[in-house]
Amino acid sequence: MAPSVRDLVLVFGRIGLLSFGGPAAQISLMHQELVDRRAWLSEETYLRALSLCMLLPGPEAMQLATYAGWRLRGVTGGLIAGTLFVLPGAIVISALVLLYASFGTLPLVQAGFLGIKATVIVIVLQALLKLSRKALTDTEHRLIAGIGFLGIFLFNLPFPLIILAAALWGYVSFKGPVARQDTSSRASFSGTLRTVAIWVPLWLGPLVLLSLSGHQLLSDLGWFFARLAVVTFGGAYAVLAYMTQTVVDQYQWISTGQMIDALGLAETTPGPLILVTQFVAMLTGQINGGVSLAFAAGAVALWATFVPCFLWIFLAAPYLDKLATRPRLSAALHGITAAVVGVILNLSVWFALNVLFGALTQYSWGPVSIPLPGWDSLNLTAVALTIAAGVLIFRAKLGMATVLALMSVTGIAIQLL
Repeated sequence: MAPSVRDLVLVFGRIGLLSFGGPAAQISLMHQELVDRRAWLSEETYLRALSLCMLLPGPEAMQLATYAGWRLRGVTGGLIAGTLFVLPGAIVISALVLLYASFGTLPLVQAGFLGIKATVIVIVLQALLKLSRKALTDTEHRLIAGIGFLGIFLFNLPFPLIILAAALWGYVSFKGPVARQDTSSRASFSGTLRTVAIWVPLWLGPLVLLSLSGHQLLSDLGWFFARLAVVTFGGAYAVLAYMTQTVVDQYQWISTGQMIDALGLAETTPGPLILVTQFVAMLTGQINGGVSLAFAAGAVALWATFVPCFLWIFLAAPYLDKLATRPRLSAALHGITAAVVGVILNLSVWFALNVLFGALTQYSWGPVSIPLPGWDSLNLTAVALTIAAGVLIFRAKLGMATVLALMSVTGIAIQLL
């Protein structure tokens, strides 16, 4: 029997409140709650749904929660599960932005942030190592990862282009049976059209109205995060490089340092890490128009980022069995995942350079552009904090939230001394 709406709210509310630690921890928590403890989903259904969510753009853990809710109580269940997965983190992010805008420039606060930034370097490196072990299983995929890194690091190629090229490479180079027998029985063409007719206008309609209203900043934020929602394969770490290119370099909404602070604070909250988009939007609004614009910008970012997650799941979920019989799609996903390793490597280098060095110089030779550090600007305190964070995470095996708190306190202590 399907769980009641009340049970669904209680369970997914609990998952939303406890979903710290990134996608791996969140996926494990949901498996414990939905498969082991309550047997609402079978092991096979859960793993197949996880594969589907990895194939789709957007935060896979949030979409997995949405799929589970949909499977249990249809669209209503999907809306409950997906919303409760995001809501606690969104509330915390709102409070953090206001505190950051008011106190973020104080010396002691900046010292605490240096400890957080140093820890983020290690966290991203940890994500890179975990993903590379799973994704780079042969020479071909290691080559894709290498090309992806060089494309974005040396040539500043757009992230969507790298992802598309990797998917095509994986799809075309696949060798094996094209498809197995289709066992799908839940999908219908009319249902697909109805989902598109409801959710696409619901997602993009408010953005069109923003454009017509003449509010340039909110319109630019909305359309940028809507584009981001289409290319967020591989999780938040993968798309952060593309996001930084746009919000820091192109639009100049926030600074590089504020972007790094945003990721560090997003790591401390429950819910998907892609909530960093809400932080960036709210901080941009706060800088340009105060608290009211900050909340408006945050609402726009949340809408543009997460409404399409419901669209993708409600579109694809009825076709789950059919998608599972298409190995070429799995090959395309594997190609994307390999490229994401290269993109996350670029993110690791970018974080390390900007945290550990006070000055970077951009050297260009034709289409090639490389940021090189000024060694006289090396921050020895940041180096020491990064090494300490690495020991706590890789050797002591402490949790992410614990290490972030410890390193923030350590940064403040060094400043006081």
